[in-house]
Amino acid sequence: MALATPQAPAWRTPRPMTRHVPRRTSRTATVLTGAGLALLPWVVVLAKTVPQTTEVSHWATAWIGLDLMLAAGLTGTGVLLRRGDPRASPVAAATAALLVMDAWFDVTTSAGTDGQGMALLLAAGAELPLAAACALVAARRTR
Repeated sequence: MALATPQAPAWRTPRPMTRHVPRRTSRTATVLTGAGLALLPWVVVLAKTVPQTTEVSHWATAWIGLDLMLAAGLTGTGVLLRRGDPRASPVAAATAALLVMDAWFDVTTSAGTDGQGMALLLAAGAELPLAAACALVAARRTR
């Protein structure tokens, strides 16, 4: 009687390092990667040329528009999640990105002003925790 050779448990079986990627996806990945890398020299240009202060037209419109997008994203994520709709994942991912962006701009544009404490409090106590919750929803729903 031959002895059976033990097999590694399924959780220890290594996954293949590569998998077949459709040609269209590969091109899209190349374009997106290239665009991201092309932005790096532009960031250097901005760092050297953008003024430290400026007066902005339509400041309120920009912030109100962002907050309306956040309201739509949070509400949409909640409604879709409650319904078990798979579209909750991309909406949650976009909302997480908007929340992080909102926190970043709130904190950086308030630096050195009386509003900086409130911006930091809102970022740490609301915007970033909500972004993490949305990211978690997006990650769990995509599996």
